[in-house]
Amino acid sequence: MNLISKICGAAAVALSLFGTAASAGTIEDIRARGVLRIPAILNEVPYYNKDPRSGEWQGFVIDMANDVAKSLNVKLEIVESSWANAILDVQSGKVDMAFAVTATPVRAMSVSFSAPTYYNSFVLVSSKKELDGKSWNELNDPKYTFAVDMGSAQDLITQQFLPKANVLRFKTRDEAIVAVSTGKADALVNTMLNGLVIAKRATTIGSVKVPTPVLSTPSVIALNYKADETFKSFVSAWAEYNRRIGNNQTWILKSLEPFGISLTDMPPGFGFGG
Repeated sequence: MNLISKICGAAAVALSLFGTAASAGTIEDIRARGVLRIPAILNEVPYYNKDPRSGEWQGFVIDMANDVAKSLNVKLEIVESSWANAILDVQSGKVDMAFAVTATPVRAMSVSFSAPTYYNSFVLVSSKKELDGKSWNELNDPKYTFAVDMGSAQDLITQQFLPKANVLRFKTRDEAIVAVSTGKADALVNTMLNGLVIAKRATTIGSVKVPTPVLSTPSVIALNYKADETFKSFVSAWAEYNRRIGNNQTWILKSLEPFGISLTDMPPGFGFGG
């Protein structure tokens, strides 16, 4: 083989490898691999929960992902991760998609979003009656102190709607919960889904309160920008179909049952379907 042939051959291999990398995130790739990969986070009920004895993962995200995998005729593979790393896992191609992602403009610069899987609202969790029926504008006052987990979607909400209030930012949600439970903060700012579970698990923290106007945000599936349009279209169609016919809400409510939470525990008119 002469030098030109070797160079052409090497170029062909390089192009082939580049093409494989660029096509990562296609239905064909996933079916050839035989597994759909998603990130999952330990002890993040009702999203994810891993049984320490059996090693089995549970939670509504797992139910949703299993249904996607079933549609593709592949198995589900769990990659243990964290909320902070889930987007990076999608970007790097370590996983095929990440569920329960709050669609923010900043995140949209890193990954593609599917159609909404469900809608979540921002709430307060507090035992203080004086916060009942308050608007975000009324809460935006230095006399109130709120706790929030740093860098979260609810942290962004406090920056936008509660800039005048005193906001304590913590590295973890548990630290923020302790701040409210011990009286260091008047209320926890979080999402409806988390708020309902927190109020049931930490009974001293109080109840869920919904400030007006109701701030609702779509929860989406994050996909790699390099994923092809067929795959993106399929994932959005899956999300839209299951949200509209109520499957996604059913999976969410199933994951809330162990905490004694049902639709009757939610504020009037609230639903995860948007």
